[in-house]
Amino acid sequence: MRILLTGKNGQLGRCFQDVLTETNHELFAYGSTELNIADASLVAAVVQQVNPDIIVNAAAYTAVDKAETDSENAYLVNATGPELLAKQAAALNIPLIHVSTDYVFDGEAIMPYLPSDKTNPQGVYGASKLAGERAAIAACDKYIILRTSWVFSEYGNNFVKTMVRLAKERDALSVVADQYGCPTYAGDLAKAILHICEQHEQDKPLAWGTYHYCGDTPTSWHGFARAIFAKAELSGVIAKRPQLKAISSDQYPTPAKRPEYSIMSTESLSIIGVSPSDWLSVLNKSLINQ
Repeated sequence: MRILLTGKNGQLGRCFQDVLTETNHELFAYGSTELNIADASLVAAVVQQVNPDIIVNAAAYTAVDKAETDSENAYLVNATGPELLAKQAAALNIPLIHVSTDYVFDGEAIMPYLPSDKTNPQGVYGASKLAGERAAIAACDKYIILRTSWVFSEYGNNFVKTMVRLAKERDALSVVADQYGCPTYAGDLAKAILHICEQHEQDKPLAWGTYHYCGDTPTSWHGFARAIFAKAELSGVIAKRPQLKAISSDQYPTPAKRPEYSIMSTESLSIIGVSPSDWLSVLNKSLINQ
């Protein structure tokens, strides 16, 4: 199977390349410097040259706060890009797997969000990602949109790496405790995407649509930090856990509003034969080379 991957240098992109090394699939991976997914002529040329069996879009503008003042670039990557990739997928009659976010919701729910629940993004990042979802759906019939959340891995910049770095520098830390979500290991998400790709290769019927892929155990940022410190101390990555203080979102203001509740239901994943991320069991993997 010929797989075209965008966003090869991101957390998900690097994890996807890792899981592909154990297969015989042909991977054609591109970063933003090689393929600007908002450039229609370049996207068309690359897709036609590769002639893939499936497109995996892991490229995204993920600077949530910066997006508030850089909306043009956020929309180019998060909305225009998916639309152009979807159009090329439609032209070749192949599927597009597109990764989206929990930030398409407003965080006011009291039960885990279903894929069918009303969207209402509260910032530019979430709005641009929702625009990308809608553009992809409008442009092609064969699509799987995977909304994910709180992604971490051994690669790039993420909450786990930040917490470990701060734990080495400080004796005490304050972390927001009134925002709830589901941490997701990028390696698990990569395996889920590969599973979907292989189902397509084997001509197994896929229920095209929008799904939620995230961790199976909800927590707060404070709870996530506590779990990170416990694993890091046990594995010797940090000498001792810092004192951890719970604070409210009001005590840690950011340019972009974060959802207070972005727990997503992963029940529908069973339709496409995928299990959610058991993030606690693989947290140690993200502590490599810390």
